[in-house]
This record gives sequence, C-alpha cells and structure tokens, in this order.
Amino acid sequence: MDFACLWLALLLPLVAALDFKYHHQEEMEAFLKSVAQNYSSITYLHSIGKSVKGRNLWVLVVGQFPKEHRVGIPEFKYVANMHGDETVGRELLLHLIDYLVTRHGKDLEITSLINSTRIHIMPSMNPDGFEAVRKPDCYYSNGRENYNQYDLNRNFPDAFEYNNVSRQPETLAVMKWLKSETFVLSANLHGGALVASYPFDNGAPATGTSHSRSLTPDDDVFQHLAHTYASRNPNMTKPDQCKNKMNFPNGVTNGYSWYPLQGIKGQVFDQNKNPLPNVIVEVQDRKHICPFRTNKFGEYYLLLLPGSYEINVTVPGHEPHVTKVVIPEKSQHFSALKKNFVLPFQGQLDSLLVSNPSCPMIPLYKMSPSHSAATKPSLFLFLLTLLHIFFK
Repeated sequence: MDFACLWLALLLPLVAALDFKYHHQEEMEAFLKSVAQNYSSITYLHSIGKSVKGRNLWVLVVGQFPKEHRVGIPEFKYVANMHGDETVGRELLLHLIDYLVTRHGKDLEITSLINSTRIHIMPSMNPDGFEAVRKPDCYYSNGRENYNQYDLNRNFPDAFEYNNVSRQPETLAVMKWLKSETFVLSANLHGGALVASYPFDNGAPATGTSHSRSLTPDDDVFQHLAHTYASRNPNMTKPDQCKNKMNFPNGVTNGYSWYPLQGIKGQVFDQNKNPLPNVIVEVQDRKHICPFRTNKFGEYYLLLLPGSYEINVTVPGHEPHVTKVVIPEKSQHFSALKKNFVLPFQGQLDSLLVSNPSCPMIPLYKMSPSHSAATKPSLFLFLLTLLHIFFK
C-alpha cells in the first residue's frame, strides 16, 4: 500500500491545479510561493514593495535565468489589478503562471518562450483595493482606488501634462522596479471593456489629437500587437461584451494592416569591444519623447516590422552613427535580427557615466497645447500577447 501511495504521489503535479475562482491575498501568496518552491529552476518570486496597508506587491519571474538578466534575453512584464475592482486580469495572470510552469518541458513553444525570454508577472498592483471589493460591477466598485483613495492608473508622471498628485507607495514601488530592469515590452490588464488598447492614452496635437487619436512613433508595431491578440480571441470581435455601449471594430481601438513582427537587437561596443551604456539607439525619423538607451551591458532592443530602416546610434554629445538595416519578412524561430555596433571610441566617455538614465519626471510634451479630452486614459483591457519576438 505504501509503495502504491508513493507512485501516486509521484504522478501528481508539483502544484495543485489552480481553481477557477477569485483568489484573495493569502490564497494568491500561497499559490505563488508554491510555484516558486516547486519550479525553482525557472521561477523567482520577490516583492517589489508594499501597499498602503502593508500587503506585498508580488512579482513572479519565469525564465531560464529567473534571478538575473542575461545578455540577449529580453525582459517582458505583465501587470494586472491596478484598479482593485478590475479583477479578471489578476486571475488571468495567475492562470498564465500555472500554464507556463506546468507546460515547460512538455510544450515546445512554451519551453522556447521560457528559455529565450525573462517574463515578469505582477498579478496585483492594488491588493488593498481588491480586498475592499464586495460586489464587482462593470462600471465602478468600491476598491477601484488604493486604500488612500488614489487612482493608481493616474498616479504616474505624465508625458503630456503635469501630474502633481501625491505619489502612492504602490506607484513608487513600480517606478523603482521599472528602473531596475530593461523592459522591452509590457502589458497592463484592465477590465470594463473587451479591447486591446495601444498607446498613447493622453496626447497633444503633435501626436494627432485633432484627429481623435494619439499615435506613438511606433504606431505600426503597437497596432500589430493589438490586432495579433484580438484576432486570437473571438469574443473580442463581438460588440458590447460588458453591456456598456462601447464597441470596438475588430476588438482594437484603431485600424490595421497585417504584418509579421520581428525586430532587431544587439549590443553597442567601443573599439576595444567594451559595452557602451547610455547610448541612444533609435530608427531615423522616429524620434521618441524618451529615446531608448543601452543598459550597462550595451544592450538595445527595437520592435519593428519587416522593412528597411536607418538605425541611428548616438553617444550623447557626439555625432550619430547611422547604419541601414533590412529586417526580412520571415525570421527563423521568430528570432529578432541581431546587429551589434562598434563605435570609434576607446575607453570611458564622460557622457556615458550615467548608470541608469531615465526619463524626466516633468511632461515631455510640456510645450505642446493641452491634450485632447478624447485621449484621456480610459478603462480598457490592454494588450495581452506573449513575447515570441526575441527568441534566441
């Protein structure tokens, strides 16, 4: 009998299947700790801070090297439950964790994803708000804000207007977290409408608000990502899923043309093959309000559609280095094109001594006219799409 029980135990999964219900803080913590313990080779659980009421803001990292960044492996993050009463995203991310760890080593696609991407998953940014919800509603419930009654979705610095509200502990924890990792792509799960919404949420005439939209320099990429997800969710194309009179053609907020998404990644070196940090790498004529800069390993990642691009590599205070790059229509194993740059510099440069350059806290479009009301942040389910782009 004991022998039979032993075999039965060996046949059971390492973590009991996650049930389909809402999980309160204690249950969520128990599940995350169980995953981290039983799948320690591919997961790392840590708290990035605490809520107003002292609840941990948990992040579970899934990847081949979960505890540290490795050159060439992109960082991707999911955040959910920013509004405490928007609860479905929280459960989606818990089930995503369950799916990833239990399919690793069994499903080729999931295994490749985990081996080539470091995925950061934050099921709840507003645990205090979640615990305050008693009866979820499609429009508004008690618990939307944090314990101090601040809307965390409008508590961050804004690119288009001054946002002088008091920064909350949850917001400050996330801002510090963002500076600690080089995230390539992110998704934020909300509730209240069934749609994939892509940036910008706010805007200025320079970004197209006079045409009831606000577009980033990488609008083609964001449209592709939104449509990629929406096209794989049949319910997203059905109107008014939440009975709130908000209909979105094809499940997204703007029009689209189909293209495969690839991209480019690599490192920037000096003549002695030392990595150069704080170097701006961007597509010519795609000026970002906060341009991408290389990290301490000299790494950069650009999400781009197939085509020909002029890549501008600029050391602050020096002339730009421009190179033409062609991204093919098809890439093996969904891999980004790898392109390293060697610049004609030797030794340390004074302009590169900034270890973690970040965007300024003031609005980057402060000289532009006020944003359009049509582009105020809204209650959308944001992009949910696994990062299959930077496979090895």
